Amino acid sequence: MTTPFPFTAVVGQDDLRLALLLNAVSPAVGGVLVRGEKGTAKSTAVRALSVLLPPVDVVAGCRFSCDPDAPDPACPDGPHTPPGAFETRPARMVELPVGASEDRLVGALDIERALAEGVKAFEPGLLADAHRGILYVDEVNLLHDHLVDLLLDAAAMGASYVEREGVSVRHAAKFLLVGTMNPEEGELRPQLLDRFGLTVEVAASREPDQRVEVVRRRLAYDDDPAGFAARWDGEETAVRQRIVAARALLPSVRLGDGALRQIAATCAAFEVDGMRADIVMARTATALAAWAGRTDVLAEDVRQAALLALPHRRRRNPFDAPGLDEDKLDRTLEEFSGEDEDEDPDPDGPGGGGGGPAPDDGGPQGGDTGARPEAGEDGEPQASGGSGEQAPTRAAEPFRTKVLTVPGIGAGAAGRRSRARTEHGRTTGARRPRGALTKLHLAATVQAAAPHQRARGRSGPGLVLRRDDLRQATREGREGNLVLFVVDASGSMAARQRMSAVKGAVLSLLLDAYQRRDKVGLVTFRGSAAEVALPPTSSVDAAAARLEALPTGGRTPLAAGLLKAHDVLRVERLRDPARRALVVVVTDGRATGGPEPVALAGRAARLFAADGVAAVVVDCESGPVRLGLAGKLAGELGGAAVTLDALRADSIAGLVKDVQRRAA
Repeated sequence: MTTPFPFTAVVGQDDLRLALLLNAVSPAVGGVLVRGEKGTAKSTAVRALSVLLPPVDVVAGCRFSCDPDAPDPACPDGPHTPPGAFETRPARMVELPVGASEDRLVGALDIERALAEGVKAFEPGLLADAHRGILYVDEVNLLHDHLVDLLLDAAAMGASYVEREGVSVRHAAKFLLVGTMNPEEGELRPQLLDRFGLTVEVAASREPDQRVEVVRRRLAYDDDPAGFAARWDGEETAVRQRIVAARALLPSVRLGDGALRQIAATCAAFEVDGMRADIVMARTATALAAWAGRTDVLAEDVRQAALLALPHRRRRNPFDAPGLDEDKLDRTLEEFSGEDEDEDPDPDGPGGGGGGPAPDDGGPQGGDTGARPEAGEDGEPQASGGSGEQAPTRAAEPFRTKVLTVPGIGAGAAGRRSRARTEHGRTTGARRPRGALTKLHLAATVQAAAPHQRARGRSGPGLVLRRDDLRQATREGREGNLVLFVVDASGSMAARQRMSAVKGAVLSLLLDAYQRRDKVGLVTFRGSAAEVALPPTSSVDAAAARLEALPTGGRTPLAAGLLKAHDVLRVERLRDPARRALVVVVTDGRATGGPEPVALAGRAARLFAADGVAAVVVDCESGPVRLGLAGKLAGELGGAAVTLDALRADSIAGLVKDVQRRAA
């Protein structure tokens, strides 16, 4: 067995270590989500925690880790009658791989034995293994939606249910959920995000001395893991004993009315949804007091609890930066401290939202005061300095868009955009299983077995079933796609009002892509060339940031933009061949860059049509006289055109399908 890196040998990362230790003291806190860049000891610290947890007593021989003092009455290995034989074992840390199957997570029934013999032959899954321990998910933001749904159910009910064609198994599944993720690879579903009690942002230290110490300790551990761990035995033992002492003290900790008022006021001030944040803050503050060896919760405990429990709950959409405005937090705690009640907090004090967005604060809006650029001959603002490039414009507020889908049926990664063949969704038919049976089609199985009952010598009420009779249910669900935005940033698009609307529309489509679990990419073109502003990624935050900083101006090399996008798709098909693409071209349709720009753009567009790539052109042309160039481009692409206004109006889900159906 591999010797884990000692928890106390982790350099820095104080918030991460504290959050993990608080959950070790009080598992009711609800787990930890660790967000941060790669190479910041996220996984190392989590794996090291399990060694510090006190051992647990379990019913001897129980595969579901029942507590001998309070066994689960519905345990599949039960019933257990206390007091019975028990054994003591270390607390488990169970890792859930991102690509795990549903059966691996919740367990599997032997369907053949269940139907033929009426026997509930059940093989426990990872949820059973994690009961009364830690369930660790590395790269939790990449976990498939159907596994997320199962985790949510288990976390909410403290139990796992496995139901297959009338056969039901239930077992307890109470675990400490710990997840790590790199935000650059995409965000987490809000429902699962809220299930984590605490969240911590980690980053590598910028202090040379600390970085040197990190490297020194890691090299020493790699050379001799056992010897390195032995040198930290004293510190590890001290922390383990402190956890045990804090657990024993926890029931005696008093959470006074003053602290409760501070907790409630803080959650209200930061406008978090629901009441879970208040409860988590209360449990965290209590654990902090116990960890410090106190029996009273102080204001400093409430403050620290807020910094750990609220940042991920106050995000209103994926583009809001996580974190809390600490000045606002301090003012709220002071106002409800119960001290100096006659003294009002200074209304002119610092902050008031400096750490996060404050859309309702009023005040002048950017661009409403000061000089405006003069209009050029074509009515567009001219760039200053004669460079032909304009400063980035801010995007309009995002809005809810109608769904754009890829026609046909695919088999890509799980998501919520286009139709796909999947293990999860509505049943559409049956087939012979290829490999292990996962979703039984009961009617088709009975139909296949029925003609052979007399030949098989059936004499009783049971169905004589053989392996060849089993039928796998075929299902249809939804997949995530690659949504590749090709954005015209040329001078014809550079009018401040128009570019703001364009950015708002793309931002809205990015938000839709986030909700539907898509990958996104961004290609821009202006001047004389096109560039990949963002290679395909699961991080819509990164795409939104690139869009916000997008400069504009110059000619319109439409062909270059389309060719660059075609090249991006070619490379992405090699990396992820099952994921289908949807190209969204945002332009007014003009082509002015290079020789014969219109003809060249048409030839580039027809490459997409030849490859069968689904495409939509968002027509940004405005004014009383319209040339209809975007519509012509959509025809060359074999796709559909929709105006900016239509993104808010009737559904455009069928536009791509209708155009391709007519072309066929």
